[in-house]
Amino acid sequence: MAKREITGPNSVTKDNNYKKDVDLSIQWNRWILKPMGVWPSSRHVSLLEVCFKRLMNVVCYSLMSFLFAPCYLYVSLEVEEAYGKVKNYGPLIFCVMAYVKYCSLIVHANDIRECINCIERDWRNISHAEDREIMVANANFGRRLVKICSFFMFSGFLFYYVAVPINAGNIAEEGGNRTFIPLAFPVSKLIVDTHHKPTNQIFLSIQFFGGLLIHGIAAGACCLIAAFAVHACGQMQVLMCWLNHLVDGRGDMSNNTNGRIAKIVRQHVRIQKFLAVMEKALTQVSLMEFFGCTLAMCLLGYCIIMESRAKNMTAVVTYSIILVSLVFNIFIFCYIGELVAEQCRKVGQMSYMIDWYRLPENTKLSLVLIMAVSSSPTKLTAGYLVKLSLASFSDAMKTSVAFLNMLRTLTDLRE
Repeated sequence: MAKREITGPNSVTKDNNYKKDVDLSIQWNRWILKPMGVWPSSRHVSLLEVCFKRLMNVVCYSLMSFLFAPCYLYVSLEVEEAYGKVKNYGPLIFCVMAYVKYCSLIVHANDIRECINCIERDWRNISHAEDREIMVANANFGRRLVKICSFFMFSGFLFYYVAVPINAGNIAEEGGNRTFIPLAFPVSKLIVDTHHKPTNQIFLSIQFFGGLLIHGIAAGACCLIAAFAVHACGQMQVLMCWLNHLVDGRGDMSNNTNGRIAKIVRQHVRIQKFLAVMEKALTQVSLMEFFGCTLAMCLLGYCIIMESRAKNMTAVVTYSIILVSLVFNIFIFCYIGELVAEQCRKVGQMSYMIDWYRLPENTKLSLVLIMAVSSSPTKLTAGYLVKLSLASFSDAMKTSVAFLNMLRTLTDLRE
C-alpha cells in the first residue's frame, strides 16, 4: 500500500505514484527516443543496459550512413539533369539533419537528463490542487503538440517510403527484361546493382527502417523541445499563481510575507536555470532544424512544381505532406520560443498587477528584482544565432520562397 498524507482540503494527495503525473509530460518522448538509444539513462543502470544502448547507437549510425553514402555517390556520379539532382538532394539533406540531431542528443544526454530530473522534481513537490491543475493543463497541451508533430512526421514517412514505391510498382529496366521497385534513396551502381530482385528487396527493407529512424529523430527532437518548453510555461504559471496569493497567503504557503517572497524567488530562479539547461541541451538541434527545414522546404516546393507538371499526383501528395510536416516542425520550434518569452513577460506584469501596495514597505522592494529579470525575458535560440519566435518563422518562410524562386530561375535558364 502506497504511503499517503493529506495536509488540507486543497492539498494534493502525495504518494509514491507521482510518476504517473510525470508520464503526462515525458511519456510520449520516451516512447519515441528510447528505441533509438537517445533517451538519457539514469545513473544507476546495469552494464548490460549500457552495452545494449551503445549497440543501438551503432545500429542507428550505420542505418543513416547506409542511406546517405550510396545515394550521395549516385547523385554525384550518375545523375546529370538538374531536377534529378534537386529531387535527391532533399532526402540527403534530411538525412544529414537527422545525423547531426542524433549526435547532438547523445552529446547532451546529461543536460537532457537534468531537465527530466527537474520535471520529476516539480511534479513530486506539488502541494496544492490549484498548482496541480495548472501543471496538468500544460502537460496535456504539450502532449497534444507532441502527438500532432508525430502524426505529421510519420505520415510523411509512410507516403514517401510506402505509398510512392507501391504506386510506382515494378519498373522495367531500360534495354533489359528485369523489373525493379524504385528506392527512396537511389544507390550507385559502383556499389551494387539494386535492379536485381534479391538485392532490390533487401535495400527496400533496410531503407524502410532507415527512413523510420530519421523521421523518428525529427519527431523526437521536436517533441522533446515542446515538452520541455511547455513544462517551463506551466511552472511560470504556477509562479504567477503564487504571486497572486503573495499578499493574503494560501494554505500551503508560509504564514509570513518574507517566507512567501522567498518561495517565489526560489521558484523563479529554478525556472531560469531550467530554461538555461534546456537551451544548452537543444540549441544545436534547433539550429539544424531551423536552417535544414528552410532549405528542405525550398527543394520540396520545387519538386511539387515539377511533379505537378508531369501529372504525378502521388508524388505531389507525398511531397506536399512532407512539406506540411516540415513547416509544422519549424513552426512548433518558433511557437514555443514565442510562448516561453511571453510567459516570462507575464511574470513581470503579474508582479505589478497584484496588491503590492498592501505589502510592508521593505517587502515591496523584493518584487523589483523579479520585475527587472522579467523585463528582459528569456528567449530560446537556434544555435545562439536566431531567436525562436513567430517573426523568425515568418522570415524562414520568406527565405524558403526566395530560394525557390532563385532555384526555378537557375534551372529554367539551364534548360
